[in-house]
Amino acid sequence: MKNGEQRPRKVGNQESETRNRRMRYYPVNLDIKDRPCLVVGGGSVGTRKVINLLRCGAKITVVSPVLSERLQTLAAEGSIVIKPRVYQTADLEGVFLVIGATSDESTNRRISKDAEKLNMLCNIVDRPEVCNFILPAIIQRGDLVITVSTSGTSPAFAKKLRQTLEGQFGDEYGRLLQLMGAIRQKLLSVDHEPEAHKNLFEKLVNSDLLDLVREHKAADINALLGSVLGQGFRYEALMDTDSHRPPEK
Repeated sequence: MKNGEQRPRKVGNQESETRNRRMRYYPVNLDIKDRPCLVVGGGSVGTRKVINLLRCGAKITVVSPVLSERLQTLAAEGSIVIKPRVYQTADLEGVFLVIGATSDESTNRRISKDAEKLNMLCNIVDRPEVCNFILPAIIQRGDLVITVSTSGTSPAFAKKLRQTLEGQFGDEYGRLLQLMGAIRQKLLSVDHEPEAHKNLFEKLVNSDLLDLVREHKAADINALLGSVLGQGFRYEALMDTDSHRPPEK
């Protein structure tokens, strides 16, 4: 090669790698606590969507001429608001997020078009082509939430993966995160800088703490906590949720 000449760039592999890295959807954890959410459809599918939204603290309105017994009970308890009629465009006023879960295709598509005009988050069940977000399969163990998505290509495979992961991640993961959260709160309460905690938590997560939590070996957990964190960190006290609640005003 002559001086001053440059080697031709190999763009083929780079373009292939870029395509492989592209994602159809942007993964995000959405905080909907106290936000107004609308579910259109009161059958079994709509009911499941409502229950998951409630678990996240949303303020939910359900629009449907037919409502499941569970939704009627939730409404009687004051947990949700129901409008026992067909969907109207005005139902989207002031709404943060809408889920269409009716058996009527034209209604679902109307919801999608109305939401699009308002730049609103919209999911239509089993119709990814008219959604601006889709819902993954979920595995939850306390504060640990693992989601599985096939970008809408195969919900059945996402379900299978979820079932596989459910067998791999037991309740001990939730208890471990509860413990770690309590430790972090206690450290912060005594004016530790968060950056100073990094090495401590790395020692804990790289230890056999998870196995000890799984096997409920409180004495061994206390010994480990003492060796890493010092005195004053007891498993039983840290896992006592009442002791971590803020005082009532």
